[in-house]
Amino acid sequence: MTPSSDVRSSLSGPVIVCLQAGNVNSGASDPFVPLITWAREQGAWVHVDGAFGLWAAACPATAVQVAGVTDADSWATDAHKWLNTQYDCGVALVRDAAALAAAMEASAAYLPGDVSRQPMHFTPQSSQRARGVEVWAVLAALGRDGVAALLDRTCRLARRFADGMREAGFGVLNDVVLNQVVVDFGNAARTESVIAAIQREGTCWCGPTAWHGRTAMRVSVSGWHTADDDIDTSIAAVRAASR
Repeated sequence: MTPSSDVRSSLSGPVIVCLQAGNVNSGASDPFVPLITWAREQGAWVHVDGAFGLWAAACPATAVQVAGVTDADSWATDAHKWLNTQYDCGVALVRDAAALAAAMEASAAYLPGDVSRQPMHFTPQSSQRARGVEVWAVLAALGRDGVAALLDRTCRLARRFADGMREAGFGVLNDVVLNQVVVDFGNAARTESVIAAIQREGTCWCGPTAWHGRTAMRVSVSGWHTADDDIDTSIAAVRAASR
């Protein structure tokens, strides 16, 4: 896969190519190997938006979805999704520390400048809550195997939910490659009605989205304690809401 001629002809001067790991609707990722190879040939910086999908690299069963992502120059991901931390936990990883500091650093007479590494010069904010502690705590508690097991289980449960939707006669619009499921109930009005009924009933929470121009229901299975029984109960609740 190579970019279109329009993209190729627009490359002049410094360029950032932004690729996606784990679309927030479908869970799908860009083909990193050919696109990063192409971007390197153009002298472009490659950034990966991995809000969901970057964590797939931690699980052998899902790592193939993000094969080649390690060759990018920078990555961004959220910890509040799959790691279940506080909402404002975000992570940015940049291969070139000097480039990161040049983009983020702020100087003033009252700011310390005599230390080898001042954390505030590597983020968009000069002061912030210590969210890194929460991310560290989750990773320390789960370990590599725990994170892999969390990913493997939630992806399996997403497939279980998708199977339940198909068996009920509803449309599953995406290939369920990670933990995201996009469901269609026939038309926009009915889909919106089902979503509203599910949210009122309270067994689970499913949100609305638009997928290729169609109104749909978006399901994201990411809770650390979600189990098979929860999925089965949720499927039953969706079926009841559709009636």
